[in-house]
Amino acid sequence: MIIWGISANSHDAALSVWHDKELLFAAHSERYSKIKNDGNLHPDLVSEALRYGGPDLAIWYESPVLKTLRQFTAGQGWRWSENNVKDYLARYNINCSIHTATHHHSHAAAGYYTSGLKDATVLCIDSIGEFETLTIWQGQGSSLKKYYSQSYPHSIGLWYSAMTQRIGLKPNEEEYILMGMAAYGNPNRLYFDILNDFFKDVSSPKIKFQHNLHRGCREWRPDLHTEQDMFDIAAATQAIYQMILGLLSEFCSKNLCSRNLVLMGGCALNCSANSLITKDWDNVWIMPNPGDAGSSVGAVAGYFQEQVKWLGPYLGTDLGQKYPIPGLMKELHKKQIVGVATGRAEFGPRALGNRSLLADPRGPKIKDRVNEIKRRQKFRPFAPAILAEHAHEYFEMPANIEQSPYMQFVAKCRFPDLYPAIIHADGTSRVQTVGLDDNPGFRLLLESWYEDTGCPMLLNTSLNIKGQPMVNDLADAREFEAKYLVKVYS
Repeated sequence: MIIWGISANSHDAALSVWHDKELLFAAHSERYSKIKNDGNLHPDLVSEALRYGGPDLAIWYESPVLKTLRQFTAGQGWRWSENNVKDYLARYNINCSIHTATHHHSHAAAGYYTSGLKDATVLCIDSIGEFETLTIWQGQGSSLKKYYSQSYPHSIGLWYSAMTQRIGLKPNEEEYILMGMAAYGNPNRLYFDILNDFFKDVSSPKIKFQHNLHRGCREWRPDLHTEQDMFDIAAATQAIYQMILGLLSEFCSKNLCSRNLVLMGGCALNCSANSLITKDWDNVWIMPNPGDAGSSVGAVAGYFQEQVKWLGPYLGTDLGQKYPIPGLMKELHKKQIVGVATGRAEFGPRALGNRSLLADPRGPKIKDRVNEIKRRQKFRPFAPAILAEHAHEYFEMPANIEQSPYMQFVAKCRFPDLYPAIIHADGTSRVQTVGLDDNPGFRLLLESWYEDTGCPMLLNTSLNIKGQPMVNDLADAREFEAKYLVKVYS
């Protein structure tokens, strides 16, 4: 039986393909349409999914009925015609039987059922599903039961997105830039102003807001308009989010029985905050695609209601080539920066070695050169990919985190002067550990680099430029190479 899991008609659309209970394929629409965070399915994505078999059943990641009711109660009108899943899928010639899940259950199931854990507390934080904005679940064996729920309009995710918009960034897309900007600001200057102006109750797990922030907060404090003001807003916003996540983590660890945490929802991409709560848990699992796109996997996993075999995030378009180590090594030694597009594309927002721009982390001008290639702000940080066995030697990893294969935590570098290209303004790095079983080709490249240079890491960032999706296929790779004058090996 072929089952398709689908999350679409909102933002960051994605599709997963399963044969019985085996996950065969998962990919983002944006990689095909070339529209960042594209909310709609794309015909080329559907065509590639069909190579694995036409669907006998499609599972939609949320309830269109509940979503329509929430939109109506929020004053957005009666929008059933645009939420009608059967009609929506028919536009893409998907005419099989349809089952619908609920938004937060899809988040929770994506995390818990890919974790390999026998029990876990599951914490989901995002902007909004149908009505729910924050949920806590108990996972035990094959069972996943809701423990706590908070509803719209009280939403941590909507607040963080509103603050993202307030500092001139794009909400639902550039929250990660706010997180990076925070290192350049003073968190104390506006901390209590933001708390007093936006929050009604911060008594975990209840996080209540004074106003509905669904439409943002552009008019808040118009006197704040300089670049440093924006940095200070970002710093205070990040500090408050870290405080809230800490309270939620503490509540969960004290009130639920499991010593394992699964963190899901779009807010789970906040790696700076994630690193501060690991001390509360024996194990922390964050699926490498914890936002809505990952719910295309969660909708199906939740349908099965059992642990699925998770082989990693390399689930997208398959270029099929052998990892091009000789060419990459030659270019790294010669020009210090090189692109790679090989094997299966990563399913998730972060490049993990198959659609990556790589560089020597030791060069004092490398960070600026890579930011120039990617058309990004100069303050933006980069991640190191490091041989897993050397991670603790070079970085002060968060408590209870031995491996970080998906760039989900930050750590202080022990030798920042030696590796300036991967050090952020606060001295941290978003570390990717590469173990023996994580990505064999990328692992061999790092081993070769270490043997030649004595450096066990490379700068690793996504093969794209600001505002555009990652390179997906060979045509994309050749276009990137021609436009931005960086050699890309496939």
